[in-house]
Amino acid sequence: MEKRMINTEMMPEDDHLESGLRPTSLSEYIGQSKVKQNLRVFIEAAKKRKEPLDHVLLYGPPGLGKTTLAGIVAEEMGVSLKITSGPAIDKPGDLAAILNNLSENDVLFIDEIHRLNKQVEEVLYPAMEDFAIDIVIGKGAGARSVRLDLPKFTLVGATTRAGMLTAPLRDRFGVVNRLEFYNVAELMQIILRSANVLAIKVDDEGALEIAKRSRGTPRLANRLLKRVRDFAEVEGSGMIDYDVAKKALDRLEVDSMGLDQTDRGILMTIIEKFGGGPVGLETLAAAVGEDSGTLEDVYEPYLIKNGFINRTPRGRIVTEICYKHFGLESLYEQV
Repeated sequence: MEKRMINTEMMPEDDHLESGLRPTSLSEYIGQSKVKQNLRVFIEAAKKRKEPLDHVLLYGPPGLGKTTLAGIVAEEMGVSLKITSGPAIDKPGDLAAILNNLSENDVLFIDEIHRLNKQVEEVLYPAMEDFAIDIVIGKGAGARSVRLDLPKFTLVGATTRAGMLTAPLRDRFGVVNRLEFYNVAELMQIILRSANVLAIKVDDEGALEIAKRSRGTPRLANRLLKRVRDFAEVEGSGMIDYDVAKKALDRLEVDSMGLDQTDRGILMTIIEKFGGGPVGLETLAAAVGEDSGTLEDVYEPYLIKNGFINRTPRGRIVTEICYKHFGLESLYEQV
């Protein structure tokens, strides 16, 4: 898949940026009000009982703040945060080592938890329920199982693919929260906060224009803010206002609805080659030269959420919103 400016997955340049911009408390965290309200109650209750917080599952599209929330949970609980990811834990022994090195009430954050392999996941079950793991010592007929007690801890799992979690793993989480896309007002607050932290000059109109094109995702909003800053410093006065933001984002080929060249290519393919649809996923993927899984998981969610296409039993269909966005007449208007 080609590198996209509006790709919401973590990019190398995002790592340093995000670590400096992440809020450290629920009061600083912008958006996701229902998730925050519930977490605040659960955290306070756990602290009053002097117990670890129940295991937490955070799911939703990438770039919405799952890692940030894990850090906030640890900060609010007053404990340490250990971070790893599903693909990084190859063997049960790797997980056992991580768990054994935790201190009492620590938070263990596992990103992409749906990618844990089956053997590792089975070790995780007793660890989550009983705070213990079973280790096999020896081989063959002389092998024996030893139960190793663990410090009590909180597992915070994050996934973009909640449907890929096995039922036994999903059922062991006491707190399950879905993170939603952010609205424009929330993204504007995030941009103004990030600009203040990074000492970037931006007015409300400039922040609003960036927010409108950020696809409901804070990670993308911060990335676009950095890129627009470059245009403001080189081709402007250093201040990001509406004109600078619009010019910069137009140059970056991110349009007024946050669509890039790839998004527009998918939509125009449905319109021009398939008469607006319906067209099957595999056929559409072949037509745009993309893997069907990537098309369904990466490109389509935003297009569907914003009403550009609909999924039907017969295939994908572009909507009136899509035709109007491109300034085209739909087949319905032509009849």
